[in-house]
Amino acid sequence: MRLFAGPLVLLVAVATAACGDDEPAVASPFADCSTVTAPPPSAASGPSGESGPSGGSRPSAASGSSAASGPSAAGGIDLPDLELPCFTGDDDRIALRQIRGPAVINIWASWCQPCRTELPVMQSLADQAAGRLTVLGVDSGDQRAKGAEFATDKGVRMPTLFDEKGALLNGLGRVNLPVTVFLDASGRSYVHPLPLDAQGLAEQVRKHTGVTVIP
Repeated sequence: MRLFAGPLVLLVAVATAACGDDEPAVASPFADCSTVTAPPPSAASGPSGESGPSGGSRPSAASGSSAASGPSAAGGIDLPDLELPCFTGDDDRIALRQIRGPAVINIWASWCQPCRTELPVMQSLADQAAGRLTVLGVDSGDQRAKGAEFATDKGVRMPTLFDEKGALLNGLGRVNLPVTVFLDASGRSYVHPLPLDAQGLAEQVRKHTGVTVIP
């Protein structure tokens, strides 16, 4: 029997390790991403030229163009031609150029200290402007478990994509986080490379998307 003791112990160790690797996926605190490629309800209702989310005239999207085709707004660049998975892990992949405005895309990570202050402000925007503005997060260059833990602790629930390798940040030509992209109803984008507080975010939202919120 001693001849079989070594292989038997090894077999048990391998089986135990295999069970350990089969742990359940980290639960996502975020909403699913099914709505982010459609315009917010108030932006989609009515013909072109009717009153938009902020009460002014709303520009129409160019026929047949993607959300980020053509020149961007002053200081902005087009969204990279990327597809990223939804954090929920439902095999949903979102093509960034299919996101319809008005929208705010906030790129963050749990290890980024300014992001830890800014992200709850983004969630407040998502709550306040629901139906008028799409607010989407992108967890970038992060560990999935740490991103989920941080968002859960802060009560962040907005739809979020998971960009493990930071492809979007690189595609925008940026290095530091956070970065926020503003997209108006006609597909013009503007990239803001600095953290925002509630007042600054409200100003940028009004300026680049035409949606008015009270900070």
